[in-house]
Order: sequence, then C-alpha cells, then structure tokens
Amino acid sequence: MAQSESEGQLSALELVQQFAELARELRRLRGQDATLEGVVRAAVRTVPGAEAAGITVARGSTFRTLAPTGELPRQVDAIQYELRSGPCVDAIVEETCFRTGDLEHDTRWPTFGKRAAIEVGVHSMMALRLFISDGEQEDTIGALNLYATEHDAFGSTSATLGWVFATHAAIALDGARAVEQATNLETAQHSNREIGMAMGVLMSRHRLTSSQAFDLLRMASQHTHRKLRDIASEVVEIGMLDFPAAPPAGS
Repeated sequence: MAQSESEGQLSALELVQQFAELARELRRLRGQDATLEGVVRAAVRTVPGAEAAGITVARGSTFRTLAPTGELPRQVDAIQYELRSGPCVDAIVEETCFRTGDLEHDTRWPTFGKRAAIEVGVHSMMALRLFISDGEQEDTIGALNLYATEHDAFGSTSATLGWVFATHAAIALDGARAVEQATNLETAQHSNREIGMAMGVLMSRHRLTSSQAFDLLRMASQHTHRKLRDIASEVVEIGMLDFPAAPPAGS
C-alpha cells in the first residue's frame, strides 16, 4: 500500500530526484501495454494514499479500463461505466483533478458513490486526465484513476503529486503510442511492397491484370488460412503461387 500523506512528505530535492528516476523508468519500457502497466504500478508507489490504480480510455461512447492493478479498479469502473457517472468518466473530458474522500456521501455522483462504497468498499478516489498539448490543441489519452478503501486518503499533497505524475505518464504513453504506430506503419509498408512484388510476378508469369493477380493472392490466403503478406513473401521468394488444387467432385 502507498504511504499515507503524512508519512509521504518529501523535500523538494527528493521529489525532483524521484520524478527524474520515474521518467527514466517509464522511458525504458517498450510498447504500449508495458508502459500502461508500468504507469499504474508507479502511480500506486508514488502517490500517497493510493491502494490501486487503472487507466480509463474512451472510444466513442464506450469506456474501458486498461492495466488495472487488480480486481478493485475493474469493479469500481464497471459501476461508473454502467451509470456513465463518476470521477473517471468526468476526468476524461474535463481538465481538472476529481478527488473525493467520502464517495458514499459525495453529491457529485450520488448513485455511483453509494454503490462503490457499499458494493466494493472504496471510499476515496482521485482521477486525473492524461493529455498531451502542443499549445494549439490537446490530445486526450485517458484518465489515471487512483482508489483507496480508507476515507480521505488523498489530500492536497496527493493531488499535487498526482498532477506531476500524470504529466510524466501522459508523455510516456504518448511516446509509446508513437513508437508503436511508426512500427506498424513500417510493417504495413513492407507488406505492401511484398504484395506488389508478388502481384508483379503473377502478372508476368500468367499474363494477368493487377486485379486478377491480387484476387489470386487473396484466394490463396483464404484457402490456406495464412496471412496475405506471408503468401506474397513466398511468391516473391519462389517465383510462383503454390495454390492447392480443389478436391475432386464427390470426394
């Protein structure tokens, strides 16, 4: 469990050192999944009062929880998403820190708060929007959500450290996303080149149009249950399409 707020007081120098190490730690992670998991683990370790953490993302009107540290975030978030009400949902769209130390009696989310407290035993929450800004527009990544079974677990120090942490987390997640997108684009470009080369082989060998050559590759992929790019790579390598013959009628 994270330290309480009174136990977690740090000097300015210690805070600078802690967040410098955090930045290095998150930078060493590879891939979006690893970075998401690293962020939530570090959040529980860094923000006083936090017992569990997760990240809420929105796709259209659908919310999902990513990299929860356990079942508690999943259970609390399921109630929020069902009601479309709660700190995590609000933090997605508003640039503020939503913090509560008595969910059961918080008038901002009366139904959600009572259910989270009674059904799951969570009494304190803090949710912070994760976003990147270039000065002209903002790109919302999601919301970082912290949970505690204690009342009044997140004080002003937790809020301040949470904001600083959320900034580091957003930068790390945006960087991981950019690297993954670039890798996927490079893979797609390589696949497209091989498919184009395979089409050229088939067009030359069998006097086909480009449309006919692509259809042959597609049918071979479906027939053999292999990826189109793997079929294309094989055609480029051996100079022909190995398309299994259909079984004789009546067999």
